[in-house]
Amino acid sequence: MSGKPLLYYFDGRGKMESIRWLLAAAGVEFDEVYLTTREQYEKLLRDGDLLFQQVPMVEMDGMKLVQSNAIFTYIADKYNLHGKDLKERVMIETYNDGLRDLMTMIMILPFLSQEEKQKQLDAIQRKSIDRYLPVYEKALANVEFLVGNKLSCADVLLLEATLMLEEKWPTILTNFPKLQAFQGRMKAIPNISKFLQPGSQRKPPPDEKYVNTVKEVLSHLFS
Repeated sequence: MSGKPLLYYFDGRGKMESIRWLLAAAGVEFDEVYLTTREQYEKLLRDGDLLFQQVPMVEMDGMKLVQSNAIFTYIADKYNLHGKDLKERVMIETYNDGLRDLMTMIMILPFLSQEEKQKQLDAIQRKSIDRYLPVYEKALANVEFLVGNKLSCADVLLLEATLMLEEKWPTILTNFPKLQAFQGRMKAIPNISKFLQPGSQRKPPPDEKYVNTVKEVLSHLFS
C-alpha cells in the first residue's frame, strides 16, 4: 500500500463524499476501493475492519478508521482545519452538525419512493430557506470564513452543501448574497478548484446504478 489514505466505499457520494472533499481541500491525494459486491462487504466484516458493521472506512496513518464524523474530525485536526482552540472547534462543530442534518435529508432522496421523494424535496427546500441558509448568511456577514476568519472544515462542508442544493434548485441562493460570494472565494482556492474540475475524484449525483449497488451490498438493510 502507498502512503496515501485508502477509502473504502461505493463509487458514489453518500457519507464518504465530505471526506473526499476535505482531503482534497487539504491537498491530500487518496486512493479508493469501491464496494460493488456483497462478498467484499462480508470480507471486511470477517476481517474485523468495520467496528460497527458500517462503511465508510478510511485506512490511513496505520489505522482503519470508521464512523464518518470521526474520520472527518481526524482529517480536519491533522491538517489544521479545525480551529485554533476549543471555542473555535465547538463553533465549527455546531456549523458542521447543522450542515450534516441538511445534507442527510438530501442523501436519502434516491432511496425513497416517488411520493416520499417529493415530500422530502419540499421539506428540504423549505428548511434550507427558512432554517439553515440564514444561519450561514448571517455568520458570513463581515468575514470571509465561518470561524476565526480562517479556512476550516466547516467552510468545506458549507460549500459542498450549497452546491448540492443548487443541483436541485439552481436559484436557491438568490436571496443569500454573502453565501454566493463565499462560494466564489472557496472555488478560487487552488485545491478546491482542482477538485471541482472534470476528472477529479468528486462524485456525481447518485444515479440508479449507485442505488442498486448500495442495496445489493447492504442488502440486510433493505430486506
